Amino acid sequence: MSGFSFDITKSDSGSDARAGVLTTPHGTVNTPAFIPVGTKATVKSVLPESMRELGAQAILSNAYHLYLQPGPEILDNAGGLSTFMNWNGPTFTDSGGFQVLSLGVGFKKVLAMDETTFRDDDVIAENKERLAHVDDDGVTFKSHLDGSMHRFTPEFSMQVQHQIGADIMFAFDECTTLHNTRSYQEIALERTRLWAIRCLDEHQRLTQARSSKPYQALFGVIQGAQYEDLRRQAASTMGAMESSGASFDGFGIGGALNKSELGRIIGWVNDELPREKPKHLLGIGAPEDLFVGVEAGMDTFDCVLASRIARTSAVYTMEGRYNLTNTTYRTDFSPIDEECDCYTCTSYTRAYLNHLFRGKEILAATLATIHNERFIVRLVDQMRAAIINGDFAELKEEFLGRYKHRSTHAN
Repeated sequence: MSGFSFDITKSDSGSDARAGVLTTPHGTVNTPAFIPVGTKATVKSVLPESMRELGAQAILSNAYHLYLQPGPEILDNAGGLSTFMNWNGPTFTDSGGFQVLSLGVGFKKVLAMDETTFRDDDVIAENKERLAHVDDDGVTFKSHLDGSMHRFTPEFSMQVQHQIGADIMFAFDECTTLHNTRSYQEIALERTRLWAIRCLDEHQRLTQARSSKPYQALFGVIQGAQYEDLRRQAASTMGAMESSGASFDGFGIGGALNKSELGRIIGWVNDELPREKPKHLLGIGAPEDLFVGVEAGMDTFDCVLASRIARTSAVYTMEGRYNLTNTTYRTDFSPIDEECDCYTCTSYTRAYLNHLFRGKEILAATLATIHNERFIVRLVDQMRAAIINGDFAELKEEFLGRYKHRSTHAN
């Protein structure tokens, strides 16, 4: 495991929050940290250099999308994801398992659902074609780009991620929806367990075969939906799992979930996982949810939300979230957020952003994304500082008191 380690430097006295340092071959990540998502080796509309300037410590890209285009061999030949995208810092890749849910059954990027609506073992979104079929050996899926057929197995996911070359990658898992029945959740959990063993075996083989390459850490993924016994079972099993002389370097908490239960679910998982290993919360990035995750002991987070809503003119502020296209901002010459230190807020006004969005100018997405990513990165940085200073609870109370008040009245 040369080049990879995790050290806890401070624990919060009033919660499970902790500060630490994640060391990778491409640099360190001070935790807790928000990891912006650059799905296809780019955070949409923003230069990698700009992501560094706004304080991002690492970038997460998607193995599924990079496999389809440009292909993992090209990234391998380029020297890996970090070099390929001129990021020159730590990188993560997810396994492609989430795309079984998001593309395979037509639910797009939705992780938080209302699980009370229906139950079905063969979930498919309304008016959508099933693009992925899961069996015990892997997943067969149709490319959303050209309709060609492809096959992912645990071994193949490891091969693709090793070629992409991220510092931290995730074991291949089956990501279910909250609409699946309890019996199917149990089947998927066992399938994910068996796939995890195969991922460890193949990861160990590839690590030895590619010993000239920097070490890539492998995180196991904890599923189990909203069921306490399944989450605890998955965490206990993954936490103790060893195969081919290897164990997981860390863990990702995944799966669709009811956000109202987020803190409880993380708590169940944390009770069972080794305390000394890093824990990543997959696909969660709203400000209020980040506080829940940090308080419950998560170390890193990734989510497309900040960049995705920015492209539709929605921006974060300390007082809440609002849309820059609202008429009231046409003559508002103040920055997006008076308290933000990002490039956008120190250089441009709400009126200018309103004009850009109304005119459908590309620059609108760039400036709004820079602000949103900086806002979320900085917020988690503030949480880390508060843990170290011993006033995390005060920061949480102050921020959520302001943010929720404005958000309930936002247009």
